Amino acid sequence: MTLVVDDLRVYYRSLAGDVKAVDGIDLELADGEVMGLAGESGCGKSTFGKALIKLDSRMRWVGGTVTLDGEELHVWDDEVMNPHRLDDVSLVPQYAMSALNPTRKIGRMIHDLLRARGVDFAPLRPELERRLQLVGLDSSVLDLYPIELSGGMKQRVVLVVSTLLNPSLLIADEITSALDVSTQKAVAEMLVAFRDREFVKSVIVITHDLSILAQVADSIVVMYAGKLAEKAATATIVDEPRHPYTRMLIGSLPEVGVRFAEHRLQGIKGRPPSLIEPPAGCRFRDRCPLATPRCAAEPPYRACGDGHFVACWEAE
Repeated sequence: MTLVVDDLRVYYRSLAGDVKAVDGIDLELADGEVMGLAGESGCGKSTFGKALIKLDSRMRWVGGTVTLDGEELHVWDDEVMNPHRLDDVSLVPQYAMSALNPTRKIGRMIHDLLRARGVDFAPLRPELERRLQLVGLDSSVLDLYPIELSGGMKQRVVLVVSTLLNPSLLIADEITSALDVSTQKAVAEMLVAFRDREFVKSVIVITHDLSILAQVADSIVVMYAGKLAEKAATATIVDEPRHPYTRMLIGSLPEVGVRFAEHRLQGIKGRPPSLIEPPAGCRFRDRCPLATPRCAAEPPYRACGDGHFVACWEAE
């Protein structure tokens, strides 16, 4: 098992009170697994991903444990976590195309990054060039500034840099956002190829786009308002979703060749609750068409099939 997360709670500090962005997450990621993490904006996806590698100044670890390859990660301690970053767990950040230093050529930037990690750049350069070629980039990009690269090229550079030291876990946060459709598919497939080549052991792909996850993920986890709603194999989530929220997310996706006049898209009415003072019970109940009085009590996150977990009283 690559990753085990037990009751992780990470809140944001605000003048109005703590924002409970990650509020009791239990999750396991197997060796070699590509897991998709989906949900609406503001549901806690990116916070969860960042909490596994680095808490920013606004975030506060409240409780829970994170274990990677049998070793507990002290995610609340920035200094203790520093040796693990890039070596054991790595992140392709949201807006990765803006992550490259505009004042440094690509090669110089990578050299400085590795030196800061105590790694000699020269022995790794041949492998770096090989991996650039694998993603369709010539080694000449190392002599270019980020502004000289297209968005897709910068995204691929960040992916190569993030996996250069063969981390056990790669977290890809909205890696396909701001890319055209064909580039989205190519970048997503590169993630799987890197896993297959054992450049990384396991991958978490964070996105709001279920259609991308359906193509590349082995399993899909759906988050809502800081909590897990459902997890299952990708085919099960797509064909047999059990949580009303998951069904409505899938129902809101357009289908190729279907005209709007023939089949109107069904959105999800309302909006997620405030995470400063989240409601008791099921956090989706105010928007749920199946809500009953017992939804005032929080549903357990329980197994409803082989590898299929759901937090809903009406899942059956």
